[in-house]
Amino acid sequence: MSSSSMAMPSYGYEGDASLAHAHTDEDASPAEIAVGVIIGRSSEYFDFFVFGIACVLVFPQLLFPFLSPLAGTLAAFAIFALAFIARPFGTALFMAVQRRWGRGTKLTLALFLLGSSTVSMALLPAYDSVGMVAIAALIVLRVGQGVALGGSWDGLPSLLAMAAPKERRGWYAMVGQLGAPAGFVLAASLFAYLYGQLTHEEFLAWGWRYPFCVAFAINVVALFARLRLVVGQSYAELLEDKELEPMGAAQLMRDEGGNVFLGAFAALASFALFHLVTIFPLSWISLYSERSMTEVLGVQIAGAVLAALAIMLSGRLADRIGRRKLLGGMAVLIGLFSLAAPWLLGGGVAGSNAFLLIGFVLLGLSYGQSAGTVTSNFSAHYRYTGAALSSDLAWLFGAAFAPLVALGLSSRFGLGAVSVYLLSGAVCTLAALRINRLIEQRG
Repeated sequence: MSSSSMAMPSYGYEGDASLAHAHTDEDASPAEIAVGVIIGRSSEYFDFFVFGIACVLVFPQLLFPFLSPLAGTLAAFAIFALAFIARPFGTALFMAVQRRWGRGTKLTLALFLLGSSTVSMALLPAYDSVGMVAIAALIVLRVGQGVALGGSWDGLPSLLAMAAPKERRGWYAMVGQLGAPAGFVLAASLFAYLYGQLTHEEFLAWGWRYPFCVAFAINVVALFARLRLVVGQSYAELLEDKELEPMGAAQLMRDEGGNVFLGAFAALASFALFHLVTIFPLSWISLYSERSMTEVLGVQIAGAVLAALAIMLSGRLADRIGRRKLLGGMAVLIGLFSLAAPWLLGGGVAGSNAFLLIGFVLLGLSYGQSAGTVTSNFSAHYRYTGAALSSDLAWLFGAAFAPLVALGLSSRFGLGAVSVYLLSGAVCTLAALRINRLIEQRG
């Protein structure tokens, strides 16, 4: 999983009306760009959430039967993190592909790799059949997902944001983020239905494979929806006019690496919360309670719907008080939520439900405006690549190891470890926003 988006668009531009007049009869309208962004992000999140849920419900028994349930889940979470480690390398690789063969070729290859890696997981044999080969295959396919996700950045969210009127930048900033709850609802719904309708043996034998197959079909739809936009002549010209073109990752890090890290840490609070309300609670409840997983997934689906509404609300709030103020305020609220997290998650059915629902609302409000909050610091010709790498590092530092660390430490030291993890993300966000403000004042 954003993850996105799991890509972080750059929203630090002055709005203009050029996009509104750019389309022709052959090209899509600005509204269609928004739809394309949501479809693209939803497909990416769906792939990652399918994997994350399987790390709790499937892989510990399918691939790690020789380990305890806790150890097997931790091993699955370690593989889960590999995609986020691979993602920056995928960004660098596919930026080179785009410079040589174009945006359409890059996007086609990236989404083909993403869909193929995901659907191939549906064909994995069990450990009891082929031993360590099954685990090695999953590792390779998971790295493939990460590399592909790094290459799926198409610049459309940046273009959409650049066309936003100044007074509506917050609203446009949240559009791509809606893909996260949409992808989660679809993935969780499929697993909840299959887990509830099949016997345990049927689910482990073949039922869990169906969501991975669905991912390929969704990726095909997303590919055509996005290619319809990125190959349009007028939008290609706009992307070029706005200097939304790929730069070498090494050159970017050499010249403006500080801005990359600043952009990553500015969003860390929401990224740290991301997997602590989606994947981690599912694992904790599965291991340490008798609750039905179908019931828990149902609560999370309701939470994701609330998160979608909160994302849209964040657009309104950001346009009224400013996106950075909203992000800073949400970091404070996430910090306060972290103090109550152990009490809520350990408080039985009512407490864990409250943890999930409140957490999803906070996630929506913060994640809705976490994208590209400080990427206006980049020089114009670095913004395209800088936005992508800032997102990669935000996912890596904030979300990649969240389920692994939270479950590992909580199982040993108690749920207070969740508080420490969330609080550290909130502190990083507040510090990065403060540093960015000082930089702007000096500028």
